[in-house]
Amino acid sequence: MKLPPLYPILDTTILESHGFAVLESARTLIAAGVRILQYRHKREFTQGRYDEAAQIAEECRSAGTEFVINDRADFARLLNTGLHIGQDDLSPQAARQVLGRERLLGFSTHNQSQLRTAAQSPADYLALGPMHATVSKEKPDPIVGVAELARLRKLTDKPLVAIGGITVENAREILAAGADSVAVISGLLPDWPDSRILSARVHEWLNATKQ
Repeated sequence: MKLPPLYPILDTTILESHGFAVLESARTLIAAGVRILQYRHKREFTQGRYDEAAQIAEECRSAGTEFVINDRADFARLLNTGLHIGQDDLSPQAARQVLGRERLLGFSTHNQSQLRTAAQSPADYLALGPMHATVSKEKPDPIVGVAELARLRKLTDKPLVAIGGITVENAREILAAGADSVAVISGLLPDWPDSRILSARVHEWLNATKQ
């Protein structure tokens, strides 16, 4: 499989703390041309959040954009979306049983040992990071760095998504080091919560990651 080089993540807490509405932001990203989009909600998953994710999933389907839900295999199964899991979630083997064989499954790794194990798992792609210091995670793992990404790239044929502290200025260096895609959370957001500015920012990222 081939992942789009830009992998935006809609983190509900970060978006809303910057004054961005999640659904409107998703629509802006989809309209700007992103080909994959992850919904990341780390707090209680209320009916309202489920309905929000369902609406985004439908709009992604209409646009031909892959939609991925973070952590929740049950909601990914219900909404017929992709799923991304971390080291403390269901194992990839268990998640695949819930999700089925057809839907996209991603799995986060943070070091050589985790990447080696994940390479043998039923995950379709692996995330690796953080590449640099990041403010998007409350308890970040130790920094991997670009040189280590290049070294670890040889351990798996699965697509690799680099994540953590990636900016529009260093994204191309990370792709050149072996990442198939760069995941972006805070780095995608402009200083001002305006959909036109956000759209321009997305286009800047798409140009920076164009292969």
